[in-house]
Amino acid sequence: QVQLVESGGGLVQAGGSLRLSCAASGGIFRFNPMAWYRQAPGKERDFVARITIYGLTNYADSVKGRFTISRDNAKNTVYLQMNSLRPEDTAVYYCTAGNNDYWGQGTQVTVSS
Repeated sequence: QVQLVESGGGLVQAGGSLRLSCAASGGIFRFNPMAWYRQAPGKERDFVARITIYGLTNYADSVKGRFTISRDNAKNTVYLQMNSLRPEDTAVYYCTAGNNDYWGQGTQVTVSS
């Protein structure tokens, strides 16, 4: 029973920061890369950030220098630290595991001007 549960979303002002968490269960965390995607209303789901099982990371150009993905294998948790938030960052943020084989239900992030 694999489950990904996102938390930490909310309403923030432009320029503010927010940290998302994704708790993984089912005994798969240590053996899979993890990633964050987001989807704004009326738009396709876009890649945000990815981290391998060894801690290597990559980011979408739109968030480079502002967002940081990390993982704590002991806690089976992946994080997304979001700084310098912009209104265009408003979206539902999803956590994934493996080759996007597993998805969480998402957490809403809203950035106001």
